[in-house]
Amino acid sequence: MLTNPPLSLYIHIPWCIKKCPYCDFNSHGIKDSLEEIPEQQYVQRLLEDLAQEVPFVWGRRLHSIFIGGGTPSLFSAEAIDSLISGVRALIPFENDIEITMEANPGTFEAEKFLGFNQAGINRLSIGVQSFNSQHLEILGRVHNPEQAVAAAEFAHKAGFNSFNLDLMHGLPQQTTEQALSDLQTAIDLKPQHISWYQLTLEPNTHFYQKPPKLPQDETLWDIQEAGQKLLVDNGYLQYEISAYSKDIKLQSRHNLNYWQFGDYIGIGAGAHGKITRLDLNAIHRTTKKRHPKDYLNQDWSQVASSSVIPNHELPFEFMLNALRLSEGVPTNLYSQRTGLLLQDIKKIISEAKSDELLNDVSDWITPTEKGSLFLNELLEKFILDKTPVNEISVKEL
Repeated sequence: MLTNPPLSLYIHIPWCIKKCPYCDFNSHGIKDSLEEIPEQQYVQRLLEDLAQEVPFVWGRRLHSIFIGGGTPSLFSAEAIDSLISGVRALIPFENDIEITMEANPGTFEAEKFLGFNQAGINRLSIGVQSFNSQHLEILGRVHNPEQAVAAAEFAHKAGFNSFNLDLMHGLPQQTTEQALSDLQTAIDLKPQHISWYQLTLEPNTHFYQKPPKLPQDETLWDIQEAGQKLLVDNGYLQYEISAYSKDIKLQSRHNLNYWQFGDYIGIGAGAHGKITRLDLNAIHRTTKKRHPKDYLNQDWSQVASSSVIPNHELPFEFMLNALRLSEGVPTNLYSQRTGLLLQDIKKIISEAKSDELLNDVSDWITPTEKGSLFLNELLEKFILDKTPVNEISVKEL
């Protein structure tokens, strides 16, 4: 039976200093100065957007908030305070709500960490990507290694008991030694959470149009194997494809809600949402206007598209998220989150177990080590119309 899962809120702030060549997110570089960002107008529009979503989640509390981008830390602490206060006035918070904001390690943003903390942000996700100056330049990042280190130190000093360092490997011209050096530097900064994932060349990016020379497969495998051992040896436990945490209590609650097929409101330019509608016995998706100018246009609705997820797509949608988790999910979660009977996909699950892609247990749906390595092959089994699945892009927010 379909039930209401935890409810999260994703807030998208689309501006950044410049567009990175690998980035396929909805981000828009600033041409001249920060004065171009209509900060107050955008916060007001976000709250208007959220107010339109409230009737569909009436009576529910927010489990987590994630402010992503772009570069949300370009906004002032005062704007973030106004935003969080406005959200709280519209939807009640759980007592232990997790509120995460993405931040870039440039000194300008890092010095505002204390203000963000006072505004209610209790978790940061800092986009370091690398501590190597050569690789930062190739990636188009605007910070240097010293600023990346300083950002983590600022996070500690500002009182953040939980923050994530976002790090990539498999970078152009990167050796195994360089990748492990990046990872060791991140570990030495003592974050409670590390997102460590391989660079992929995504469509609609500069790197996709003009691909850089990436490390060979053997090197990529060596990096992955040695890096995972280094993380485990330093007390970081992998709970998802690219997520490592010092403690189960410090895992990303917001991302866990995504992976467990929970609900989330999406507000901001290009934001996506997924809401369970018990009144319709259906799961509803929305997408907001992508370009900031269109989103801010008072004459237009913020909604670009709205639809119900068809039942035949739900098995794949559920597994696409759940099978990212190292421990998987309990079998009863499938019916609770989709409203469908597990019996209807029993044959697929049995086949995946026979192929050694799922563990042979009755009360959990858990990928084997082989299943995690060949996740796309495993996921294709749950596509009922058998349209080929695109390669998964692993990114941590």
